[in-house]
Amino acid sequence: MAFRLDPATAIKDPHGISWGMHPIAWRNDDIKEVGAFNTLEDELLDLADLGYAGTEVAGWYPSKEETKERAEARGIQIVAQWFSSFIVRDGIEAVIPEFTETCEYLQYLGATRVVVSEQTGSVQGQRDVCIFTNKPVLTEEEWPVLAEGLNRLGEIAQAHGLQLVYHHHLGTVVQTKAETIRLMELTDPDKVSLLFDTGHAFVGDGDVMGLLEATIDRVRHVHFKDVRPEKMEESKRLERSFLDSFLNGMFTVPGDGMIDFTEPYTFLVDHGYNEWILVEAEQDPAIANPHAYGLKARAYIESTLLTL
Repeated sequence: MAFRLDPATAIKDPHGISWGMHPIAWRNDDIKEVGAFNTLEDELLDLADLGYAGTEVAGWYPSKEETKERAEARGIQIVAQWFSSFIVRDGIEAVIPEFTETCEYLQYLGATRVVVSEQTGSVQGQRDVCIFTNKPVLTEEEWPVLAEGLNRLGEIAQAHGLQLVYHHHLGTVVQTKAETIRLMELTDPDKVSLLFDTGHAFVGDGDVMGLLEATIDRVRHVHFKDVRPEKMEESKRLERSFLDSFLNGMFTVPGDGMIDFTEPYTFLVDHGYNEWILVEAEQDPAIANPHAYGLKARAYIESTLLTL
């Protein structure tokens, strides 16, 4: 077990991309009992041993001082944190104070981006709502409200040395390819960028490359998440929620599902992308050991992607 990330054994991408792993593999924010036995130290030790250089902040992390101290001790970069915005529901002025606090927190940790998802009407956290047939939809009047609000947040993020990256997400007002493209068209490219997530693109539209090709000029952060097709079809048939779908194994790490990651990886590289890609898979760590799946993902990354 490596107790600190060793640059000599870390993942080395020939195109300058930095590889990390999302904390949701260790513990879940939406279902508190899932992975509750894992600590920040467990995650950081696994990351250091596996050779992943960065991660994002989770809601279950300790104080900012302890988080910074422990991450630096293990040589792990804190890259970003999720922020739930309610611009349409509450108005931008109500959102700004908490968003500013989040940016100050991330600036303290040395992060470089803040992940934003509009949660007005979201059903992603409701266990009695089928994620495949129910999602909120913005009215024509609400689209510019969201876009203008995000531009305001983007300015605040930049003032704290951060890039706002918007996360298209199942069960939200910006889920589909068409919705994501529309949001990018309505927002200022100097203030709002995109977090591209393969898993949400595939489950949401059955199309990974269509969204990436349409938005490549806005992509500043990436999540590589795989999908188990039989589990996705099972969840559709049983009309499961987002939470129950992933608890029943719909998502997994790259190389363990049906997505061909050579296509998005090559496309990103060909367009000069050289920032972060985080391995992400919402799974129950009691069933899918994070270290084992992190190792599986690294083997796939190095044998299949980095040899292209």
